[in-house]
Amino acid sequence: MRCVTERRLAYLCLQATRQGQASFAHVHEIIAGLRKRGWQVDLFEPSYARSIADPPSVWKLVAFLRVQLRLICALRCTRYDALYVRHHPFDALSIRASKKLKIPLVVEVNGSYEDLYMAFPMMRPMRWIGNSIMRYGIREADVVITVTEPLVNWALQERGGQPVILISNGANTDLFHPDAPGRLPGTIPTPYAIFFGALAPWQGIETLIDTLHRSNWPPQLHLLIVGKGKLRDKVEKATRQTNRIVYIDHVPYQQMPVVVRHSLCGLAPMHCIERNQTGVMPLKVFETLACGVPVIVSDLPGMSDLVRRGNCGLVVPPNNPVALANAVRYLYEHPEVRAEMGKRGRELIVREHSWDSRAEATHQILLQVLAK
Repeated sequence: MRCVTERRLAYLCLQATRQGQASFAHVHEIIAGLRKRGWQVDLFEPSYARSIADPPSVWKLVAFLRVQLRLICALRCTRYDALYVRHHPFDALSIRASKKLKIPLVVEVNGSYEDLYMAFPMMRPMRWIGNSIMRYGIREADVVITVTEPLVNWALQERGGQPVILISNGANTDLFHPDAPGRLPGTIPTPYAIFFGALAPWQGIETLIDTLHRSNWPPQLHLLIVGKGKLRDKVEKATRQTNRIVYIDHVPYQQMPVVVRHSLCGLAPMHCIERNQTGVMPLKVFETLACGVPVIVSDLPGMSDLVRRGNCGLVVPPNNPVALANAVRYLYEHPEVRAEMGKRGRELIVREHSWDSRAEATHQILLQVLAK
């Protein structure tokens, strides 16, 4: 028999991981936790992950093919105990190879099929093809891991009742901490509420900007936005129109905690769209709470349940700038409530939602798959 330290895992992530994106933290924190538990993990991702900008869509497709051919060659030449796939619309080649080579397969699902059409709108007319391709990976997996309870129920239907396991997102509780070291950059005025993450249409960026112009938004409070994405131009335009918004396109992962812990509250005003109906658990919520800072979130499955259960923030209706501004003002005017919510949030994340506990759960799932 081989010892524990000889277990080897191939990890496929066709979404290029870059610092500042949720996928970066999720993928690399789980891999670090698995390595801590004796796994040798080889990450396969597109080569442009090391570049600043994404290539054109055609070159992306070429990169998806290349990394999978490299993975398949490795699967044939190296004895891997399992293949772990962060599910993607174009990963069918690797999933087919794993089944042909009889390599145990674990698929992590972070959203429904709607994610494909948000990323590639031109495929909407071919929805039946896209759904079939993505359903193939979900059904062929030995085990599917999802991040929200509604996604578990959805995936169970897609898999015909085959195993689906809930392993939600988390935070690095050693890195994201109320006493995280470092100095706040002088370019950031205080006090401020913070939004950080992808500037994507479903994130509620328009609602966030609208909220700032409501009369009930505290006039002394700034809004700090950190991130990149399709709505960057809108954010930059809003920044030019008011000095209340401070925009930073990138803060390194290791430096983000000091920026978060100095904020008044974290904001996650996601829109109520089809893509979010299967539940949302954005990393920004976990990381903000880990810093002892309360959050204000949209009333969507997943994050709203977390906030209500932990009594660590406020829940507001989606797409409602007035309600969001009222919530911000309440926390601004009640520092004692803010402190208590932050304390409860930190305790909740440490107790139940650290990345190390997520890695342990993933480790146990992999062991169960191998035992079969």
